[in-house]
Amino acid sequence: MQRNRLVLAAIGLLSFSGVLLALISQYVFNMPPCAWCVFQRLIYLCISAMCLAGVVGQPSRLRLSVFMSIVLALCVAGITSAWYQVKVASNSFSCAQTLADQVMTQSGLESTLPWLFGIYASCMDAKVTVLGVEYAYWSMMLFIFLGGLATAALISLTKKYK
Repeated sequence: MQRNRLVLAAIGLLSFSGVLLALISQYVFNMPPCAWCVFQRLIYLCISAMCLAGVVGQPSRLRLSVFMSIVLALCVAGITSAWYQVKVASNSFSCAQTLADQVMTQSGLESTLPWLFGIYASCMDAKVTVLGVEYAYWSMMLFIFLGGLATAALISLTKKYK
């Protein structure tokens, strides 16, 4: 069970690191984010929060399984949003009125924390490559990796029930 808590902590740390890398990209390398970029930041931070909540407190198989399941669901949401960004949004002139834009603006996150959730580019303008790979694909790969870790941990937790 201790190993699963460590996996949960590692997922949370990697997820938070993804947000830090996005902020470095934005402020150091001048890569302004679009609505889908900052929406994925929100998902990464939700994953980190769920991991932190799962690590603190009294560990139990059920509790860890619930938090791992939530993390896995958030990873699926992240994969879906990154895929949508690559296949649809980055080929559109505007991200306005998309799910990501509405969540970020109507929740007030964009105006409350503009340094973190500010939308400063259209999806087409935010389409950049890093090491020859589109930035959104990097995000998708991180979500897939985190989801894989959560899945492996969930499988090990359920095997102990048998």
